[in-house]
This record gives sequence, C-alpha cells and structure tokens, in this order.
Amino acid sequence: MPPVRRQSPRPAELLELVRFKKPELSGKRRRLAAAQTIADLRRVAKRRTPRAAFDYTDGAAEGELSLARARQAFADVEFHPDVLRPAVDVDTSVQVLGGPSALPFGIAPTGFTRLMQTEGETAGAGAAGAAGIPFTLSTLGTTTIEDVQAANPHGRNWFQLYVMRDRSISYGLVERAAAAGFDTLQFTVDTPIAGARLRDKRNGFSIPPQLTASTVLDASLRPWWWWDFLTTPKLEFASLSTTGGTVGDLLDMAMDPTISYDDLDVIRGMWPGKLVVKGVQSVADAVRVLDAGVDGIVLSNHGGRQLDRAPVPFHLLPAVRAEVGDEACVMVDTGIMHGADVVAAMALGASFTLIGRAYLYGLMAGGRAGVDRTIEILTTEIVRTMRLLGVSSIRELEPRHVTQLHRLVPRG
Repeated sequence: MPPVRRQSPRPAELLELVRFKKPELSGKRRRLAAAQTIADLRRVAKRRTPRAAFDYTDGAAEGELSLARARQAFADVEFHPDVLRPAVDVDTSVQVLGGPSALPFGIAPTGFTRLMQTEGETAGAGAAGAAGIPFTLSTLGTTTIEDVQAANPHGRNWFQLYVMRDRSISYGLVERAAAAGFDTLQFTVDTPIAGARLRDKRNGFSIPPQLTASTVLDASLRPWWWWDFLTTPKLEFASLSTTGGTVGDLLDMAMDPTISYDDLDVIRGMWPGKLVVKGVQSVADAVRVLDAGVDGIVLSNHGGRQLDRAPVPFHLLPAVRAEVGDEACVMVDTGIMHGADVVAAMALGASFTLIGRAYLYGLMAGGRAGVDRTIEILTTEIVRTMRLLGVSSIRELEPRHVTQLHRLVPRG
C-alpha cells in the first residue's frame, strides 16, 4: 500500500470550510431551534417550569402504567415501506367531522393550561389556527370560550364537555360554545370521578398554586415563570366559579358518576354541530356509542390520567375499525410523541389523532412560539415518514404499512 501523500494546508481551501453563523440573541429562539424532537421540548419544559406544574402535565394516574404502555405501543411499530415509489410532494391534509385539517392531528383538550405557561389556551388556539388544524378547549380551561374564538377566529374550534353534577353549568357551556361558532363537541365519558394523580398529591398541587417553603425554593430556580404568573391576569377557571382545593377535589366536585346515555341524548338535542364521544375504551362501547347516533368517537384513556392499566387506545384501533366499518369517524389520542406515531395510527384506520402533552411541552418551553415548534416538529416527522414509506398522501396509508409488535399478549 503506497504511503499517503501529504501537503501543507492551503488557506483558500480552509476558507471554503469556514462558515460563521449570525449569533441568535434570543434565548427562546435558540432553545426552540435546538429542540429537534418532542422529547427535547419536554427537557426544556422541565427546566423552565416549577415542579408541581410540570408534574401535573407530565404525570398520570397511580403507577403511570397506562401512559407508559401507550407510548411503548407506538414504539413497538414496524413500518413496511414501498420502494421505488417516489413521494416528492406529500399531502398531509385530511377531512374530519365535516371540515378540513391541514394535518392529521389536532390539539386535544387540556385543563389548567395557563398554569403551565401564562399564554395558555390562547397560544394553542392561535398556533392551531395558523397551522390549519383544530383546537379543543377543555371545560377545565383557563381561557374563556369567547377568548379562544377571538384567538382563532377563522379556524376550527372544538369544545370538550364534562357533564357536571349541576347540569345547568354544562348546558350553559354547550350554549356558549355553539354561540361562539365551535363546530364540534367532545362529550367526555371516562371521568366519572378523578383518577389518583399521585404526583399532584405528593407535590400538594392546587389551583391556584400555594406559596410554601418548597414552592418558594422552586420559584428561586425559575423566576421567569413566577414573574409571568404574578404579573398577568389571575389564574382561574374560565368555566367554573370554584377554584380552591386540590385537582382531585375540584374534579370530584365537578364530575358526576351518574352520567348515562340519557345525558348524551340531552346534549345531542342541544348541540347543533358535530358530536363526538371521547374516552371509549372497548370495541363493544365503540359500537354502542356510534349506534346511539353520534358523529364520531375518540379512543382514549385520558392520557393515562384516570384508570391505570386501562386499554391502550392504539392497540384497540384495528379491532374497532374492523367492527364499525370504514365510514365511522374513529379518532385516537394518548401516547403520541412523534410524527411517526401519527402516521402509524392513520395507517391502521384512525380518522384523526389528537396531541395533548406534546403541545403542552412546547407551550412550557416557549409559549406560542413553542407550540408552533411542536407542530413544526411533528409535521416534519410526518412528512419524512411518509416519504420513506413511499406514500404521497394520508389516503394512501394502509394497514399493510404497519405491524404492531406485541409485548402485552393476553394469556389463555
């Protein structure tokens, strides 16, 4: 083997390799640009948010098994690409519940959102409108129905409804959402009582946050969050007048374990738009609910925040789709942390998907700009996954593109 020929470095060639980037003076823009995944945004969010608020967002019920299993289910996916099928121009748009969405996901309802970061639901609604996707406001939101409509005046706004012990409160919210032009109502059925959110109990989490020795210490490490909290309008529920106590106390006061199909009938009679039942966790219930005349369902275990060890929605999806047929609107949430998760769900028959924590991690990392970054990251991952699969549109995705690998196989 001949020896390597060497020469003195040539200045002109060195200059070709040197590229100086203009320094970014904004810390927010630097940290958001550096975040390449939702997991990166989560790490930024954890650094910038007091522990109680972060844990409320990040945590789930009891041992948090439902959440872990939901995320693992998406990790346990094998894709099957089609080779020699160019997918240069990718169409990510879908039709869902009578209207368009530029992407196959929307923003799920989340409670207490201004607690995570002061822009709260306004940031989520504005980002959703800019991206051309639906935004869902929670009954336990911290921004009013009317202010969400003002933040997203030309986009699709949906409202998530808890049927409360005092039915008149729920009925009033339905009427306000209709008057504000919200086009879809998500009737939530998986929260008859509050789940055991152990992180919240250990942190003494309450609304509004209480100043204790531990919260003061936490505040000293994150002064920017507390500055925002103390210099912006009071944090309170936009739909509920009672704001004292732990999260579990508030949910137990607001929720009603007696809700039934009779309540669904009442709401159906009141609501002029599309009606969706959120929190379906079995094939039999999927059939029954759709037979009751609703416009769609969301396979969801509430992000693992209610019944721990609940069924994994993504695992349920193929069986539900096979049973209810191709025309039914079947949406999925819980565990989505990557654009490939969205692609896998759509391939196995989902009509649409919803993101919750992924959106909140972006919000905590950088307010409205952080939510925009969440949507940008997921969009990039969706487009890249589709191109690698050789698929040019969401409509071309089929079950053959995905295999669900099984860890939790029932015995006998």
